[in-house]
Parts: sequence; structure tokens; C-alpha cells
Amino acid sequence: MDSMPSLPIPEALTVPTAEPAIASPVILLISGLFAVVAVFALLCKVYALVTEGHYVCRKDLTGKVIIITGSNTGLGKTTAMALAQCGARIILACRTMTKAEAARDEIIKETGNKDIHCKKLDLASFKSVREFAAEINATEKRLDVLINNAGLLTPAEHMITEDGHEVSIQSNHLGHFLLTNLLLGLLKKSAPSRIVVVGSCGQWFGNMNPEKPLNFSRYHFPLFNYCSTKVLNMLFTVELSWRLKDSGVTVNCGHPGFVQSDFGVGDDSYQAWLFTRLLKLYGKTPEKGAMTSVYLATSDDVTTSGRYFADCNTAIAPFWAINKGKAKKLWEVSERMTGLAFTA
Repeated sequence: MDSMPSLPIPEALTVPTAEPAIASPVILLISGLFAVVAVFALLCKVYALVTEGHYVCRKDLTGKVIIITGSNTGLGKTTAMALAQCGARIILACRTMTKAEAARDEIIKETGNKDIHCKKLDLASFKSVREFAAEINATEKRLDVLINNAGLLTPAEHMITEDGHEVSIQSNHLGHFLLTNLLLGLLKKSAPSRIVVVGSCGQWFGNMNPEKPLNFSRYHFPLFNYCSTKVLNMLFTVELSWRLKDSGVTVNCGHPGFVQSDFGVGDDSYQAWLFTRLLKLYGKTPEKGAMTSVYLATSDDVTTSGRYFADCNTAIAPFWAINKGKAKKLWEVSERMTGLAFTA
């Protein structure tokens, strides 16, 4: 019997091996950004939960005069509300008078205190600061507390004021520097009196060398620059406290925490967009945020000067924000930039 022909044995089938997928750099970048935002949001929430110092002023402040800059909304308005409830005469120092008048009416309605007044103050204009101070010195017999509350998130667009300075440096530091100095006579006359500088823990992420011109380049990172203006606030507090020694006037810098507010609204940069939404989602209420300013303005427990506070307690400031040499240099530079060295 013939043997059957052997069939050819087929070669082993080869299945192509898929190469491992490699994510594109764009996807990796986007994923990384989302991860950073998520972690930052979580940290903001945790920080807001664990940093809620509590203080309610129960003093009778009748007869006391208190000026609060930037007090037509957010933290400033809430601070004004708390102090108005104690009977103080409150002066809302604001740039936009329509908003200030609306805030005044709301405060009067909520507290029953009718001694609430609005005066125009644009910290980005030295002319406006001088006019405001001149009016206060002419019409007010005393000034018990000055709260330098107004603050501006550095705009994405490089903006220069009519006085020739970067707008956030002038609004956050130079304007308050000039205002405070022009009102020092009235504050000393009313001693014991207090100055409250609203600062920020952002000073840990900023830096400013007063040995160089106070300015930001056109190519800048707005949030970092805002933090740098908070370094200026702390250095100003340190030097002013030394100059006011034995005058009966104290000055301290307070961090309100991450507060739900309109801070940064109106800035079209992606950083401002992200920052404002994180504050809205994870920040503490304005009522809680205002407690440190109210504490520094009224509490008998505040006996120090030139210190940094957070959540109604003394806190640690970065060494570069309390350097006495830098503080003195900043004062001299600020005098020249505001014209105070030639007119005071």
C-alpha cells in the first residue's frame, strides 16, 4: 500500500507584538497639571480646616474711629461689619464709590450703626492718597485704628500707574506706605492706637530685594509677584514698628488665611481664574478670615508690635521678610518713590 504523501508542515504563525503605547508629551503635561491642581486644592482645603483662629470683639468701641482700606467687598467689608457692630465710627476708604455706598448701606442695615462713612481712596494714585489723608486730618479729631486691607492680585498684563510704578507694587505697598505716614500724626495724637497691615502667608513664596528698583518685568508670574508684595508688607511692618517705638502706636501684620472673596476677579489670566475658583471652593468664610484683623485692631491680648500673626496668634514669618537691614532700605526706597522724602 502506497504511503500517503506527507503534507508540508506550515511554518509557525507569528503574531505581531504590539509596541507599548507612549503617551504624548501634551497628555503628560495636562495630566501633570491636573495632578498639581488637585494636590494644591486638597492642601488648600486642609489648610482652611486647620487654620481657623476664633475671635469675636465684644468691646464697646463707641467714640473710636477706624479707617479700613478696600472695604466695599469681601474681607474688608466683613471686617468693617464686625467693628461696626461694636459701635465704632467706620470710614470705608475705597476706590469705587458706588460699591462703597452699597457696602455702607448694608453695614448700617445689619448693625444699626449709622456712623459709617465712605471716602474715595485710590491707592494706585499718590494724588488720591494725599487728598484722602488731607481730608481725614482736617475733619477727624482722632484715629484709633488704621487697617491697611486693600490688596490687588498682580495683573497678567504689565500695568504702570500714573505715578510710574507697577500697579500692584503701588496698590499693595507704596500707596499704603504713603497713607500711613500721612496719618501718623493723627494716630500718635490718638494713642494708644493701632495699625493693622493685612499680609499673607504668600510671603513665604515671594521675594523682593530693596537694593534693586521695586518693579516687575513685563514677563512675570502674577501670583509670585503678588506674594512678593506681601514681603514688602512685612518689611514695612518691621521698620515702622521700630520707628514708632514708645509712641503709643503699634503696628502688626496679619494673614487672614485663604478666604472666599472676590480677590482676583476681573483679571483674565489663567492664574487668576484658577486662584479665585480655589478660594471660592476651599477658602474659609470672610467672617472667619476677618477675625485676625479684628483681633489685631481690638484685642487686649495684642501687646506686641512689628510681629506677624495668623489665625489670631503670632506666627513665623520668613527670615527675608523680617530682615532689619532690608526693612530699613525698603523704607528709604519707598520714601523716594512716593515723594515723602521731599515733602514730609
